[in-house]
Amino acid sequence: MSVVDKVIFCEGKQTSLDIKLIERVLAEKPGQRPTIVSAGGKFTFSVFAQGYFFPDEAINKRYIIFRDRDFDVQPTSEVNLLKLGQRCFLTHRACIENYLLDADLIHNYWQAKFAEKSENPLSKWGHGDSVGIETITAWIDRSARTLQDYQAVRWALADVAKPSVARSQLETTWTKGSGKLPASLDLQSCQAKAKELIQTFREAVDQVTQDRFEASLGIYQAKFSQDEFWQQKQYMIWFHGKDLQKAMQQQESQYISLKNFFAWAIAQLDITQYPDLMELRTKIENL
Repeated sequence: MSVVDKVIFCEGKQTSLDIKLIERVLAEKPGQRPTIVSAGGKFTFSVFAQGYFFPDEAINKRYIIFRDRDFDVQPTSEVNLLKLGQRCFLTHRACIENYLLDADLIHNYWQAKFAEKSENPLSKWGHGDSVGIETITAWIDRSARTLQDYQAVRWALADVAKPSVARSQLETTWTKGSGKLPASLDLQSCQAKAKELIQTFREAVDQVTQDRFEASLGIYQAKFSQDEFWQQKQYMIWFHGKDLQKAMQQQESQYISLKNFFAWAIAQLDITQYPDLMELRTKIENL
């Protein structure tokens, strides 16, 4: 392959939000652009980098990895990138969708699409005008509250797995991944499913115990029940955005498609509002 100056590895595919966010971070910055490479899943970055740079040694190359934080690291009080390993940097919020689920952004998109409909009778827009920022804010909050127990369980599962050598093997959900919610979101049902995962995992990893899970779960239940957690909308940082997206669509199925909204919103995102994304820009520039 040809010699590449700077490389940014990210998750997903070429059409994913990951690449689009990095492109947004680099927008309006002159100079040589780094190569952005989608590497698929988050647990294969090191192997992928070795193959990408082969036959040269990856360690000598100018690259970083940028990906969703998910449940791998707790967010800090300071809004900055979180480091995982030597070259891997994580979003401060749980995932990219968390930055886009903003009431003002959703309202602006909704209004813009309605305006297009008014100007173009052939437009297929069928959601009318925006329901307003206040209603959208309540929609996000109401949806987040349905996830409270489920997110506590996912965080507790992540905590139980951290001391083990098989973090990638213990899933934090029993669905097909983030954004696919279980049939029941109540605490009793979520606990039962989580215990099934743990029981299977314990066969290979003795450190994972029901007691440790229960202790961690209690901590997250308490945290997510605090008034300030909801008053300060901390769920936008702690709860996984893909789960919140799904819950919102379930709560108001007649509202706009958030998937279509994301494609529009990523290009409108003001990254200057997010210190961690500004930090990412600086790290790329200094590679």
